[in-house]
Order: sequence, then structure tokens, then C-alpha cells
Amino acid sequence: MFVTLVHIHVKPDHVDTFLDATRANHEASIREDGNVRFDVLRSVEEPLRFVLYEWYVDEAAALRHKETPHYAAWRDATIDVFAEPRYGVRYDGLFPETQAG
Repeated sequence: MFVTLVHIHVKPDHVDTFLDATRANHEASIREDGNVRFDVLRSVEEPLRFVLYEWYVDEAAALRHKETPHYAAWRDATIDVFAEPRYGVRYDGLFPETQAG
């Protein structure tokens, strides 16, 4: 399994823009072939910090996600909302086991 946790710090006056764009991206991403999970998490202690939990069956499915119109729309809509560059940390998904894993 191919898992990426994308860490995001949003500017205070851009949270609504970020959430609107991210909801649309989430809703389309969970319908992608090869997507296992696409969760959007918000820090309780630091509400301007978010994590996108993206779980795909393999690297190819994750790469296809970056080629979708909804990802491009999210990328373009959020270009000015980050307080610092977002970054992803790659993990191997072990449990739960899925049909592909």
C-alpha cells in the first residue's frame, strides 16, 4: 500500500478557501480507482495545521491522482493559502490489509 501524509499549515485568513477546495478534492479522490482512503485531519491544538491522509493501492494509483482535474483544481485554488510549503511523508500501509495488499 502506498500512503502519504501531507502536512499543511494554512494562513489564518485562508482557512475557508483551503477547506472548500480540499472538500472538493476529497470527494473526487475517494472515487478514484486505486484509492483506499483520503482523509482530511485538523489539529485540535493548532487549528491552522492539517494533514491529508492519502492511501492508494500502489504508487501508480497515487501518481494518477496527481493527473486528475480535481487535483489540478485543488492545487490551483490553494496556491496562496499556505503559511509554509506543504510536505508529504511517505509510508507503507501494513494494516488493515486490503485485497490489493
